[in-house]
Amino acid sequence: MTIQQVLLLLLLWMWLPHPCHTEMLFRRTPDLRPKSFGGRASGNDGKAIHRQKRGWMWNQFFLLEEYTGSDYQYVGKLHSDQDKGDGSLKYILSGDGAGTLFIIDEKTGDIHATRRIDREEKAFYTLRAQAINRRTLRPVEPESEFVIKIHDINDNEPTFPEEIYTASVPEMSVVGTSVVQVTATDADDPSYGNSARIIYSILQGQPYFSVEPETGIIRTALPNMNRENREQYQVVIQAKDMGGQMGGLSGTTTVNITLTDVNDNPPRFPQSTIHLRIPESSPVGTAIGSVKATDADTGKNAEVEYRIIDGDGTDMFDIVTQKDTQEGIITVRKPLDYETRRLYTLKVEAENTHVDPRFYYLGPFKDTTIVKISVEDVDEPPVFSRSSYLFEVHEDIELGTIIGTVMARDPDSASSPIRFSLDRHTDLDRIFNIHSGNGSIYTSKPLDREISQWHNLSVIAAEINNPKDTTRVPVYVRILDVNDNAPQFAVFYDTFVCENARAGQLIQTISAVDKDDPLGGQKFFFSLAAVNPNFTVQDNEDNTARILTRRNGFSRHEISTYLLPVVISDNDYPIQSSTGTLTIRVCACDSRGNMQSCSAEALLLPAGLSTGALVAILLCIIILLVIVVLFAALKRQRKKEPLILSKEDIRDNIVSYNDEGGGEEDTQAFDIGTLRNPAAIEDKKLRRDIIPETLFVPRRTPSAPDNTDVRDFINQRLKEHDTDPSAPPYDSLATYAYEGNDSIAESLSSLESGTTEGDQNYDYLREWGPRFNKLAEMYGGGESDKDTS
Repeated sequence: MTIQQVLLLLLLWMWLPHPCHTEMLFRRTPDLRPKSFGGRASGNDGKAIHRQKRGWMWNQFFLLEEYTGSDYQYVGKLHSDQDKGDGSLKYILSGDGAGTLFIIDEKTGDIHATRRIDREEKAFYTLRAQAINRRTLRPVEPESEFVIKIHDINDNEPTFPEEIYTASVPEMSVVGTSVVQVTATDADDPSYGNSARIIYSILQGQPYFSVEPETGIIRTALPNMNRENREQYQVVIQAKDMGGQMGGLSGTTTVNITLTDVNDNPPRFPQSTIHLRIPESSPVGTAIGSVKATDADTGKNAEVEYRIIDGDGTDMFDIVTQKDTQEGIITVRKPLDYETRRLYTLKVEAENTHVDPRFYYLGPFKDTTIVKISVEDVDEPPVFSRSSYLFEVHEDIELGTIIGTVMARDPDSASSPIRFSLDRHTDLDRIFNIHSGNGSIYTSKPLDREISQWHNLSVIAAEINNPKDTTRVPVYVRILDVNDNAPQFAVFYDTFVCENARAGQLIQTISAVDKDDPLGGQKFFFSLAAVNPNFTVQDNEDNTARILTRRNGFSRHEISTYLLPVVISDNDYPIQSSTGTLTIRVCACDSRGNMQSCSAEALLLPAGLSTGALVAILLCIIILLVIVVLFAALKRQRKKEPLILSKEDIRDNIVSYNDEGGGEEDTQAFDIGTLRNPAAIEDKKLRRDIIPETLFVPRRTPSAPDNTDVRDFINQRLKEHDTDPSAPPYDSLATYAYEGNDSIAESLSSLESGTTEGDQNYDYLREWGPRFNKLAEMYGGGESDKDTS
């Protein structure tokens, strides 16, 4: 605590009534029975004067907070008028903090506080006091309630709810524009003195900002603060109690203020003239380049819209605003031609899209620049006079006739000669050809509209000086029709006439088709090639005709088939005609004219036997023949003796052991030593590692001499199997493995070796050549080691 604060507390102490002189007086409670003195008072009216009882009286106690003395702090004194000072009364205290925070002297009634009290925790305490007779413990006074009020001192500094505030204000704001309000709180009593009266001041942030002392509102203090010059400011605000006077407590907070952007800067092009280049072969929509105007503002205040406002290339180029980069992209609007124009000049304007009316005086918010575009010459491919060609030609033209000519030129200033060719993928039959010099297309094969009415060709034009640079153009050839096809029957007609037909009876309606396609449509005429006594043709004049009989009755016995030639002609030029022959059969019909039979042999069959009956008889005969053949085959099969009498014998007698073997250490597997010692085979020891597959009892054979070679042993066994009469009538396979005796080293295996490793001499390995040196060293070294040991 500072000296100023101590002096201030002393002054307050002197001004306030000292609590030590505070005492509470207890008066007797009025008695229900009136008491009178022994004598009367000498009054004028002659009546006795009675004593009036006094009521109960109480006071408040005041206690200063934050007591720092070493003794208990004196609060006040309770006293009853019944207290004679002889100690017969006892004072009792109850209520808030009684016995703990506040204690009372039972004899004197003095109240003390046992510890330091903080008003900010509790501003007052309510207690109850009573005086009782110490001997009888009966109250001499009724219980009285009183209050101990805590007087405040300035022991709490103002505090802000946040250590750091964040605020913003638009740039270019006028002086006095409100930024943010900060408010501090003081825990001291605002109703007592100036302990809680707060005054705000600015410690840091001048001269840019100011603060209102009473409200804590921060305002701008300078005009036209520009964000582009400085964007961030840090302001320190102090809150001080005691009305800001000396000795008051204070607290501070920091306010970070950001200047937000406004559109107070127009866009500006960094260059007054911009040069761009583009090849003349660039297609429409190609981006030539970009222009960009800078704007010191940010966000939407920096958004710019570009447009072409003047120049000689306004119809040749477009400009598009790129929103993400704020650039203007210039693109090709129409095809360029170096030979036509080589330089274009554009005037491009950039303007802000969001303009603040408050800052019109800083405008205009737009800028212009000159863009010069140079067109570069490239070796362009040839250009045809048309985008496509259509030629029409009659199908009857002679070979080599020119059907049309395509024209192309070199657009470059050099004007190189052009060479023409046909894409053979579009003319696989090589019906057409083209003159490479002048582009004339002529026929190389006859044309036929009925085969193909259209031919879609592709002509290639290339510069002779640069054959790789080519251009294609489609050429459509339409083949015009010529009346070169005669009409024919539309379908094949199966015509018959009944034997009982009458004259003038319709037996067939015919029609015709023509591959040609005349402009006026198809028109056919039908007639007989010669007069026919049996049939006639009647033209219906609608491209159809009727075949009629000219007489009654026809006989299959006399003539079963008639041939009727019919002439069909068209009406185009030149007139084409053809003769089609109808085959008319004579058939037997019922009364309704339905055909029953047209074959002459059917007359020889017995009456009443139909075709269905004949088919059924034939099927029965075939089934009987099949049954007889199957019965004979089964009977023949029963006479054959079976080759094998038992089902168990129907198998191959192959004894096999399908295991790889365990090497020299596998003593349970097959011992090859038996091939060298045939006597061992007589033991007929079965393998103990696997179960053999054979079920036959092994046949005992005479043993071979001990010195029998393996080859002789194998030959002997083969001979035994060939001459064995007890061998079953099926194949038997006996397999033997024999290495041979051509090896110089003979066998290196130790299976049939009768000597130990120590008894053998391996010096002969060195005589076999350099390939056995390593083996000789290994075994020879072992001998030397044994000798040395």
